[in-house]
Amino acid sequence: MHNRSDQFSKSLLRDGLSLVSAAQTEVEVLAATQKIDVFSVPDPAREAERARMGLLGQLAAEPSLFEPFHGTPSLRQVRRCLRKQLTWHHELERRARAAAGAAALDENTDAPTQPAVDFPALVVIGRGRPETVLDAYRCEPVQPGVYHAVPGLVMRVIVLAELPRTRATLLLRLLGSGRVLREALDDLAALPDDAWEKGIARPLLVHFRLGTDEPTTDEEDEVSAEIRAWVEEYEKKLRAEARTEGRREGLNEGRREGRAEEAARAVLTALRVRGIAVSDAERERILAEKDPETLERWHERAVIAASLAEVLDGLS
Repeated sequence: MHNRSDQFSKSLLRDGLSLVSAAQTEVEVLAATQKIDVFSVPDPAREAERARMGLLGQLAAEPSLFEPFHGTPSLRQVRRCLRKQLTWHHELERRARAAAGAAALDENTDAPTQPAVDFPALVVIGRGRPETVLDAYRCEPVQPGVYHAVPGLVMRVIVLAELPRTRATLLLRLLGSGRVLREALDDLAALPDDAWEKGIARPLLVHFRLGTDEPTTDEEDEVSAEIRAWVEEYEKKLRAEARTEGRREGLNEGRREGRAEEAARAVLTALRVRGIAVSDAERERILAEKDPETLERWHERAVIAASLAEVLDGLS
C-alpha cells in the first residue's frame, strides 16, 4: 500500500485504534518479505473508551491485523493476508519464548514451557463485496457489512458498501468511495466540533488530500475529489462563522490547531516506533501542546530517544 489513499487508510485506522490500544503501521513480518498494514493490541485500561467507538472498537477487542484494501480484495490477496497472520503468530510465539528464557521451565520435567500467546485476528476491509472470499472461507454475516470466517481462521471481512449509515460505523466508512464516502463526509461534518471522530479524521483528510502537491493516481481521483470538496465546504463554513461572529482569525487558528495536532501525533508515532511507553497523562500533555517549535523539538528527540524523559521538557 504505497499511494496516498492507502497511506490515509492506514493512518486513519492507526490513529483511531491508538485511542484504545497500542497500534502500529507497517509492522515487519521477519520470516517473510511482508508488512502488516496496522497491528493493534487492546489496552485493558481503556475498555470504556473502546465501547463508545462503535464497530472499530468491537474489532479492536482482541489483538488484530488490519488490512484495508482500496477496492474489493481478491482471494489471492486475502491468502497473502492469511500468510501474514500465521507468520506473525509464529513470530510472537518466538518472541515470547525468548523473553521467558530459563524462567519458563516446567517444574516437573525441566523442559521449556510454551508461553501462551493469543492468536491475532485478521480484519480484511474492502469497499465491495468479495464473493469468492466469502464463499471460500464460509464467511457468515454477524451484522450488516461484517462477516466472520470459519472459527479456526479468526478472520473478519468488512464490506464498507454494506455498513449501515450510523455513527458507530463512521470512521470505517471514511475508507470507502463514491456514495459511501460522500455520506461519511456529510456525517463527519454534522458532528460537534469536539467529537473524537473529527479529532482523528480531520487532520488526516487535510494532510493526505490537500497537504502535498503530489499527483494522485487515476484510482484516487474520485476519492480525492470527494475529500477536497468536503474540506473546501468545511473551510467555507468556518469563514462564514468568522464573519458572523467577528472572528476573522478563526480559520487560521483552526488550521494552526490542526497542524499542531498533526505534529503531536507525529511525536506519539515516533515514540511508538521506538517502543517507548506513554501514559495517558503524558499522551494528553503531548496532544495539548500547541507551540510548533516545542513539538518540532520533541519530534527530533523522539526519533532517537531511549526513554520519554529524553523527549519531554522537564520530565525526570
